[in-house]
Amino acid sequence: MTEALDHERCYRAVAGRDARFDGWFVTAVHTTGIYCRPSCPARTPLARNVSFFSTAAAAHGAGFRACRRCRPDAAPGSPEWDVRADVVARAMRLIADGEVERSGVPGLAARLGYSERQLHRLVVGELGVGPLALARAQRAQTARVLVETTDLPMADVAFAAGFASIRQFNDTVREVFAATPTDLRRARRRTGEGTPGWLTLRLAARPPYAADEVLLFLGAHAVPGLEEWDGTTFSRVLDLPHGPAVVRLSPSADGTGVTARLRLTDLRDLGAAVTRCRRVLDLDADPVAVDDVLGADAALAPLVAAAPGRRVPASPDAEELAVRAVLGQQVSVAGARTLTARLLLAGTPLAEPVGTLTHAFPRAAALADADLTAVGLTGARRRTVHALTAALAGGAIALGPGAERAEAERSLLAVPGIGPWTAALVGLRGLADPDVWLPGDLALRRSLATLGSSDADAATRWRPWSSYAVLHLWALAVPSLFTRAPELPRSA
Repeated sequence: MTEALDHERCYRAVAGRDARFDGWFVTAVHTTGIYCRPSCPARTPLARNVSFFSTAAAAHGAGFRACRRCRPDAAPGSPEWDVRADVVARAMRLIADGEVERSGVPGLAARLGYSERQLHRLVVGELGVGPLALARAQRAQTARVLVETTDLPMADVAFAAGFASIRQFNDTVREVFAATPTDLRRARRRTGEGTPGWLTLRLAARPPYAADEVLLFLGAHAVPGLEEWDGTTFSRVLDLPHGPAVVRLSPSADGTGVTARLRLTDLRDLGAAVTRCRRVLDLDADPVAVDDVLGADAALAPLVAAAPGRRVPASPDAEELAVRAVLGQQVSVAGARTLTARLLLAGTPLAEPVGTLTHAFPRAAALADADLTAVGLTGARRRTVHALTAALAGGAIALGPGAERAEAERSLLAVPGIGPWTAALVGLRGLADPDVWLPGDLALRRSLATLGSSDADAATRWRPWSSYAVLHLWALAVPSLFTRAPELPRSA
């Protein structure tokens, strides 16, 4: 258990079955050997019989197994890893994206600029377990999803989830879930119609969560060939490590999360696909903490009250967002969509188109050498795209899940044609940084003027949740992008 967890505060959350704390920590019950979400409906254990762990992996490492009633391994992730910028938080973002599965702990350490020993010491010191144990817990979660949502042979599930052998797969599932893979499949919960080739799963969110608003915002920016919006479902192509995938996102039937339907080129990409979808939808945010800060500001209070729990829709790939931000400079949303669609032919085509979806977004290396004269960009804008993508492809700019955000901003600003607004937008919607202000944004200035305020101190006024303030103010200025946008005050 990490020292940062306060036993009394955690126990109060458990006694109140407070779902807001799901994902922040898990409760390990010594008398049963099981760990649960704070909101588990089971009888509340005595305070002297419980310990608290910041991750499921730490509970596994201490010998506890997951509750089969509240399924703590499927809880929303901790928002702490998106708020923080230190090496442990960056490591957690990379582990969630599957870096350990792709390149091992040595590759993870190299991405972060640390030795394996240094990284292990830092992660264990804070979380009680090392990077390998954290990745192992993620493998178990991926395996459970595949067991319960597909009819794949168990051997295929094992290797798709990242296990080195069938024996390792069986032992881990029994240890984590106190059940064999066959038991899990026998008791599985069907979440969809089971279309061949598609996986259907529910992505949990902390309430309140307005999936319709987030999906509308994404749909309003949809690029033909890459993304699709039909008024309810937002679909797009994901560029994943082992090949392109298609995801369809729609509000869940119970209104508490999002249903994701995935068609993957390679099942090994399931964990990365789920992590990126969660980032796109901002599912791991702590809406209560955000609203407490923003709602205390007199200017924002009415907006927060009208749209509690508002999220910041992001991009599944920060490099893609950086290119799209450059294309969108000084043009309308519709104009940016048109320009972006013309770039798609340089991307990886789908083996079989899905509806109107045909291509993954081009990777930086492909755009760095591409002839962009037919896209319709000015000469200066073409030079900016080429300089940006060359820097991304060469490693001079790092925008992956483990990127150091301040360094990423400095690197972006060094590219001719990229200014503070564009660099900030990459931080806000590319790196999913919760504390970004867009300097000089005209829509934000207009909204602040409407509220009788100004942006003189806006860069620091709403820390550490400036990104959410941006979304509230955008909603006031451009209500067509938001289903729950408040009306302008009558005095405006």
